[in-house]
Amino acid sequence: MPVERVTGDDFFILSKTLEKNPYINGLDVRYNLISDVGAYHAAKLLQKQYNLIYINLMFNDIGPKGGELIAKALHDTTLKYLRMTGNKIENKGGMFFAAMLQINSTLEKLDLGDCDLGMQSVIAFATVLTQNQTIKGITLNRPILYGEQDESTVHLGHMLKENHWLAELHMSKHDVKNCGLKHLCDALYLNRSLRYLDVSCNKITHDGMVFLAAVLKSNTTLEVIDLSFNRLENAGAKNLSETLTSHNRSLKALSVVSCSIEGEGLVALSQSMKTNPILSNIYIWGNKFDEATCMAYAGLIQMGRLKPDNTDVEPFVVDGHVYLAEVSNGLKKHYYWTPTYGNALCHSSNAGFSLVPVGQQL
Repeated sequence: MPVERVTGDDFFILSKTLEKNPYINGLDVRYNLISDVGAYHAAKLLQKQYNLIYINLMFNDIGPKGGELIAKALHDTTLKYLRMTGNKIENKGGMFFAAMLQINSTLEKLDLGDCDLGMQSVIAFATVLTQNQTIKGITLNRPILYGEQDESTVHLGHMLKENHWLAELHMSKHDVKNCGLKHLCDALYLNRSLRYLDVSCNKITHDGMVFLAAVLKSNTTLEVIDLSFNRLENAGAKNLSETLTSHNRSLKALSVVSCSIEGEGLVALSQSMKTNPILSNIYIWGNKFDEATCMAYAGLIQMGRLKPDNTDVEPFVVDGHVYLAEVSNGLKKHYYWTPTYGNALCHSSNAGFSLVPVGQQL
């Protein structure tokens, strides 16, 4: 049975209802069809309703014009957290949001993932964030980039050298390669505010882990790193494990889901947890498990070193052999969707946001 979705005209009625309501401070209309028509009414609502601090407009068929209207409305509002995920505002709309951040002094978290941002707008965000002291978390996932020079990553790396307020940066599907990761790591020697770095779904290999492992020896700020869906292999995992074993005592969560790591690398990471008392969350599903891997993580869970809620695997025994099954835990399992049962903000499924609670939905 098809589900009837909220349209732009429907949103007009909703906005009029909310316009003078002093008790509602959050609005979630994700996965509807409000389009640019609804974006116009959302912009009007933002200009009149000063109690709203959270709006989720993700995947609502909003285009560049709608993005422009909302960005201009944010010049003077009380909004703290905006999700525009999946609305194709493109480079033009992204430029208006970047310009808005030069003026806005209340917005703490902005999600522009999957919005088809272009190189120009990503660079504009990097430039603006060297001065903006309010934004604590920003998502720039899956921009539309051309070229092989990691240009956007170079600019974001420069931003991290200058910005001492940003706590959360998401650069998933950003075409980051080892050279780009080096620029980010060089910046992290100087940055003392970033707590959550997401570089999942990129083109990073084990060579890039040399740079990350080196900076983690001295960086005491990073608490969550998402490296999922990069080709780290055993060499990359071992580089990380050596640093986590002997040097780093600040990282709390590491995700290496589907990183082409085999038994040797996975066991090395498990060994680092035995000597590192701070690393509490590790996610390894999608790699190649051998019996030694299964035994190692089963042992960590059984001895209480690794809590079942803090990993995405669960041991089970068949015919005297230990295996690992997948569990629906992770750093951001509910980024695109929330379950129809249970707690939608479950800590075990959204550990990244629980460990670094920047601009949580209120």
